[in-house]
Amino acid sequence: MKFLVQRVTESTVKVDGEVVGSINKGFLVLVGISDSDNSEIADKMIDKLLKLRIFEDENGKTNLSIADVNGELLVISQFTLYADCRRGNRPSFTDAGKPDMANELYEYILSKISSLGFKTEHGIFGADMKVSLINDGPFTVMLDSREIIK
Repeated sequence: MKFLVQRVTESTVKVDGEVVGSINKGFLVLVGISDSDNSEIADKMIDKLLKLRIFEDENGKTNLSIADVNGELLVISQFTLYADCRRGNRPSFTDAGKPDMANELYEYILSKISSLGFKTEHGIFGADMKVSLINDGPFTVMLDSREIIK
């Protein structure tokens, strides 16, 4: 599982020209799911995500978590995080999770984060989405379950 986390001052996702999710200060999280992922891995990734201290404190140090700043989350399914570009010029996505399983796990992630009291907006799984953001910093972090869960 991969989470590409961007600290934002605002972010919006549109489908067919209509806004389906929008946040202010918080995280835009692009979520990539592989066939080997499960809810246990998702729980560990969510825990890491919500404990990330990448917001600045009063001294300008990145010491604050999303909870500390009352941040919001916009969570977007992004199978292209599993693009394999080692051969040729056309990416392969064979490492990405099968759509039914990936959607189920994506919905689990949304539900879990929301149940922990965070404002959680989202895109539409499998849709052609247009995502806009103002990256604060810019600050972007990749969380990869292969590196976090050992």
